[in-house]
Amino acid sequence: MSVEAKKRNATHAMDLSGVQVDPPGAVRKMEGVSNTIYSPGAKDPNTLYFVEVDPAVCQGCGECSHHCPTGAIQETEDGSRSIVDPAACMNCGQCLTHCPYGAVTERVSYVSEVFEKLKDPDTVVVSMTAPAVRYALGECFGMPTGTWVGGKVHSVLRRLGFDYIWDNEWTADVTIMEEGTELLERVKNGGKGDKPLPQFTSCCPGWIKFCESFYPDLIPHLSTCKSPVAMLGPLAKTYGAEQTGKDPKKIYTVSIMPCIAKKYEGMRPEMNASGHRDIDATINTRELAYMIKKAGIPFTSLPDEEADPILGMATGAATLFGTSGGVMEAALRFAYEAISGKTLADPAIKAVRTGKGINKVSVDVPGFGPVRVGVVSGLQEAARLCEEVRAGTCDLHFIEVMTCPGGCVNGGGQPVDDSIMEASLFKKMMARVNKRFNMRQVG
Repeated sequence: MSVEAKKRNATHAMDLSGVQVDPPGAVRKMEGVSNTIYSPGAKDPNTLYFVEVDPAVCQGCGECSHHCPTGAIQETEDGSRSIVDPAACMNCGQCLTHCPYGAVTERVSYVSEVFEKLKDPDTVVVSMTAPAVRYALGECFGMPTGTWVGGKVHSVLRRLGFDYIWDNEWTADVTIMEEGTELLERVKNGGKGDKPLPQFTSCCPGWIKFCESFYPDLIPHLSTCKSPVAMLGPLAKTYGAEQTGKDPKKIYTVSIMPCIAKKYEGMRPEMNASGHRDIDATINTRELAYMIKKAGIPFTSLPDEEADPILGMATGAATLFGTSGGVMEAALRFAYEAISGKTLADPAIKAVRTGKGINKVSVDVPGFGPVRVGVVSGLQEAARLCEEVRAGTCDLHFIEVMTCPGGCVNGGGQPVDDSIMEASLFKKMMARVNKRFNMRQVG
């Protein structure tokens, strides 16, 4: 970091000593969603409920069950809903964002721990923000839905006291190169050996858990690349520490995601490639908004600022990762030029962009021929393609899977749509009638 950047960070950081930190176990509303303040430490993430249904609030309408991709949410004796086992839950949070009563809550929140680290002068706190966050955070402050606030995100993180503002888009660019190169190798070898075709993307933690849980035989089809933030964590504590002259033991990495499942990913025991915990804490868009408001920072009036150098630069292609089809589009650009040696006249490969369901596309690459790809939005649809791959009837080379419909922009950690929270009178009435009926004791 330059001397000027250090001065800017020190000047802009506000005094957080007056910010009261919520105690462990406290339940706080964060952008309309109840969050339990709880930092799990080294616990096995497979034993934790990252989301849970509050039976006292649940009206038994069944919306959560409808949007659950694995059937993890089941009806109880009184007609309310419950997650049967954390192993069956992919932590995607689609139940939470679609519940009209706010009955689904978050059970893991690092917000207080992050505040404590920001207050500690001996801790070097690093932010790692995903692309989709900067298209959603503004909504929490009254800005139009979808407004890009990337410059303000960098600005507000400095004011919160983050020492280094590094960017998940940096390692998304790395993912594009690594995943594209791996695809070329698999295609060149005809999908033989331990790297068969088709190759699946590996960025989405909900999808990875789904594959590991329900299709473990297809794990060799997964790209060997880590997700962008799972790359940035260890880079922050190795290359980043080396370049900034910081002790990696004092670096505390905060992953800022549109996703609840990223909390699960950050806790995975294998995420320690740096020799330390690669990702110390994960918060989502709603939690960042809560922190900004708790600190009293006027977000909308902040100036736009740049991320810090070293691990804060990006080409722009990484921004596509926030939507379904974006990883595929970015990787195809790289693969096209690597295979053909030619530059795409139009870098926008719009045919692969997918709002929902399955989209199969063939892209003609000079010197190779057709590259057949599939983009899947939603795990129910992903299961259909997994069955084809398992049966040997899938002729695709590359498949992108996003757990959340439309991709990360619709992640479980994003602002909740107010219109969903306002259930119709008919829906409310029927839900309450059903719950009352189910609670009756039959003689």
